[in-house]
Amino acid sequence: MPVIDSRTMKHSAFPLAAAALLALGSLTAGAQSRLLVVTQRDQTFHVYDPDTFQEITSTKEDGGMDAGHEVIASANGKIAFVPLYGNSGVGKPGTDGDHIQVFDIATAKPIGSIAFPHGVRPHKPIWDTHTGMLLVTTEIDKTVSIIDPKTMKVVGSIPTGAEQSHMIALLPDGKKLYSANVGPGTISVMDVPARKLLKTIPISSNVQRIASSNDGKWIFTADQTTPELVAIDTKTDAVSKRIKLPGVGYGTVPTVDGKYLLVTMDGQPAIAVVDLKTMEVVRSIATPKGINEAVVSPDGKFAYATSPKTDHLVKIDLGTFTVIKDVPTGRFPDGLWLTAAK
Repeated sequence: MPVIDSRTMKHSAFPLAAAALLALGSLTAGAQSRLLVVTQRDQTFHVYDPDTFQEITSTKEDGGMDAGHEVIASANGKIAFVPLYGNSGVGKPGTDGDHIQVFDIATAKPIGSIAFPHGVRPHKPIWDTHTGMLLVTTEIDKTVSIIDPKTMKVVGSIPTGAEQSHMIALLPDGKKLYSANVGPGTISVMDVPARKLLKTIPISSNVQRIASSNDGKWIFTADQTTPELVAIDTKTDAVSKRIKLPGVGYGTVPTVDGKYLLVTMDGQPAIAVVDLKTMEVVRSIATPKGINEAVVSPDGKFAYATSPKTDHLVKIDLGTFTVIKDVPTGRFPDGLWLTAAK
């Protein structure tokens, strides 16, 4: 795979695999924690200091009309992967992205790309820490693609059996993978080692994002037809509970201690906090309207979230459940990732 020159966007001859190995393994200097954000409508990759909330650097993506919606970093916090989805929303007509752009986090400079054989609308990347592989939803193929980060090549796939498999969550033991299939309104259950589809769970006519509880007992997804969060028992892979929300839910993330689940609500100026013992909303966090996605810091003290409706990035103190920093970012901020300090 070639490296992309950040100035000309032309392909140079230096192999991407070599650059990837350099970034993944051979650089041993310490790295500070960084907050990575992608903004869809200006197609830009941003790097922030999570403490000061100052933007350190940013770079426009190389996708032409195709924008990145999500981002993830390598375990050592040195390189970032941004799947370039397309120029439209899930299930809507538009272009079909065909690659993942790879950035050096320290400089935000592009160092290469991972190509798919055709347009697949790559979207949510997650790490399978049991195998070291990068799993990425590839909607057009109705699959989750498996990528070896050392060679930067697609090495396999797992069928979802459904259209619009947009987001994924892996159980802590690495054995089962779940995808939220937006337009079909279903959840696919996949056997990761066997690379096969096990089951499809009907939810409603439309669902959104998906997350696992820290103990792997529950999978959560947001029903888009009613203000309810759906809880799936991972032993039976059946819907077990529906949790009433103050608004239609969107994304979910558990707190580090496993006590709470943060639920973003695209149409509300708040994040709902669900107690995972009682399975009820116990409080709300006042935020800018329309928070899409949130991540929690490894120490459990803070959450970071994006609001595409207001073009803002916020930091939340999870001790007081209040927003303590709020800054404007690029146009339509969506996916974000917090790297760990090394």
